[in-house]
Amino acid sequence: MLPSQAVLPAVVFALAALQALASDTFMAAVYEHAVILPEPTDEPVSPSEALALMNKNMDVLEGAIKEAAQQGAHIIVTPEDGIYGWQFTRESIYPYLEDIPDPVVNWIPCTDPSRFGPAPVQERLSCMARNNSIYVVANIGDKKPCDSSDLNCPGDGRYQYNTDVVYDTQGKLVARYHKYNLFRGETQFNYPKDPEVVTFETPFGKFGIFTCFDILFYEPAVVLVNKMQVDTVLFPTAWMNVLPFLTAIEFHSAWAMGMRVNLLSANTHNTSKAMTGDGLFTPEGPATYHYDSATEEGRLLLAELSAHPRLSPTYPPAINWSLYATSIKEFPGENDTFSGAVRRDIFTFSELRHKDGNYTVCQGDLCCHLVYQMSNKCKDEVYVLGAFDGLHGSVIKYHWQICTLLKCPSTNLSTCGQPVETAQTKFEMFSLSGTFGTSYVFPEVLYSGVQLAPGEFEVLRDGRLKSKNGTSKPLITATLFGRLYEKDQPHPLRISL
Repeated sequence: MLPSQAVLPAVVFALAALQALASDTFMAAVYEHAVILPEPTDEPVSPSEALALMNKNMDVLEGAIKEAAQQGAHIIVTPEDGIYGWQFTRESIYPYLEDIPDPVVNWIPCTDPSRFGPAPVQERLSCMARNNSIYVVANIGDKKPCDSSDLNCPGDGRYQYNTDVVYDTQGKLVARYHKYNLFRGETQFNYPKDPEVVTFETPFGKFGIFTCFDILFYEPAVVLVNKMQVDTVLFPTAWMNVLPFLTAIEFHSAWAMGMRVNLLSANTHNTSKAMTGDGLFTPEGPATYHYDSATEEGRLLLAELSAHPRLSPTYPPAINWSLYATSIKEFPGENDTFSGAVRRDIFTFSELRHKDGNYTVCQGDLCCHLVYQMSNKCKDEVYVLGAFDGLHGSVIKYHWQICTLLKCPSTNLSTCGQPVETAQTKFEMFSLSGTFGTSYVFPEVLYSGVQLAPGEFEVLRDGRLKSKNGTSKPLITATLFGRLYEKDQPHPLRISL
């Protein structure tokens, strides 16, 4: 036993040793997977048929995991629905589910596969991690029995959850997360009673995890970052792109910049569902990303990221998103406005009639301000400044405040807000700001061909989104997405929980 006077030096030495083992950077990977889908059916297939389908997808994922490990990756994220796809009823997905225990059980499925009953998927994922010495993140389905003592127990006597799992380099289960915000149509799964805030420590930083639609809500996304102070968020997703400004790469990059955290986004790839776009996103912008709506191929991405971005000298400062916009009077200029729809959201738009100008557009409590100068305005292209302050969504509604500089699909103003992928007009400069009622604002710029603009814009501490040296490519949109979480309506499907 150490004498008491030696305890403190020993602790200091141990902490120093741990710090020496920790890395300032790590190699991250994400894989965009073209999922092999089952045949749609309302009737459950046999467990062997379900496993055969999942093994086909895991064969592909295993190839990506091996390649990532060979290239030095410490962790790889695979997509939501990446092992069995979608197109399920509650009954037909059941053969694909396994009982996934809480990670406190200290379990390595690769070496002890039958400890919690049949678990061939968990066994194989664990072995992929163990055999390649890499953290593996995957999305599978969890089942939990319940009975009449639980008043919320479904009639079939079980809960079914959309679930993320994480295995460390030894194949041990270190994290399990049940998706809290289900997207419409995910009727095969149950809502967890309470949101889960899941974190785990590694030699290369503190990680958190959530799934797809979760990113748009306070719980668990904001709680995970702000209260748990994670360095990196793992994000399996099956994101259906919505132009002009809710494509996967655009919003996920914007979220990482707005929350000032790393985001490892792995998307499914299915062009018929408009699913594509993944990347490794940082507080400074995308380290790498991929968007492909033309082919049906998967893609592996790797990049070296800061393990502790808050300690980085390039870590962006906190932004007062309304400081500039609320400090000025309304800009002069032509401010005739008209209404236009971005899907179901009715924006207030003002056409940019000249090659340069100052514009203000207001809706509700939000006023959006724009100073701009075009370098080569095309006569057959129309741009607008738009503002939206209200609830977005069909079944589940959440409150947006959006300021956007946006290209219209044609010179017909009634088309403004409809999807557009290409443009010809470049800007010498633009500065976009708004009187946001929230500190949660996400900035992004999207170029022609659905390309991001890393390094070509900045956000000033007073809340202005500005181009640095003009746009190198034609512009589709420059957008500030604000989220007023406190104005969200009650979740209509959680009231009975």
